[in-house]
Amino acid sequence: MKTLVKTFAAAALIAVSTFAMAAEGSGSKLAKANVNLSTADFALEHYVTVTTEGESAGVEQLFAADFSQKVQSANAKTNNRNEVVKSLKKQKGEKLNCTVTTDIIEESADYMVAKVTLKFENFTKTDLVTLEREGNNWKVSKSINSYK
Repeated sequence: MKTLVKTFAAAALIAVSTFAMAAEGSGSKLAKANVNLSTADFALEHYVTVTTEGESAGVEQLFAADFSQKVQSANAKTNNRNEVVKSLKKQKGEKLNCTVTTDIIEESADYMVAKVTLKFENFTKTDLVTLEREGNNWKVSKSINSYK
């Protein structure tokens, strides 16, 4: 009889801890997905975090529906929103080993162009980023990358 009681007690503990971990996990995902993009500066900061530090929360809400990314190199390429979001999600948690500088080139009430420079050991990537206000949030609408 004691063995049966111990078995039920162990099963109850496992069930309670499993439900607690599941509830904790879903709550933290919900909190992470809510990213503040209410200003151009917040959106630009989040863009830099997503592209350089492997942050994946809020990636979908960061990019405009008509977002495009042009990569200027020997094999020039244009990527659409879905391709970029998918690629950034795969890089979740990967931090780039580079120094990042950000300069605002042009800014108005509904529009911003920024230059994001990523200096690596052997090369430099320059990213011209266009952000636009969409309702109450800012979205990245275009990115042009070049390498030196």
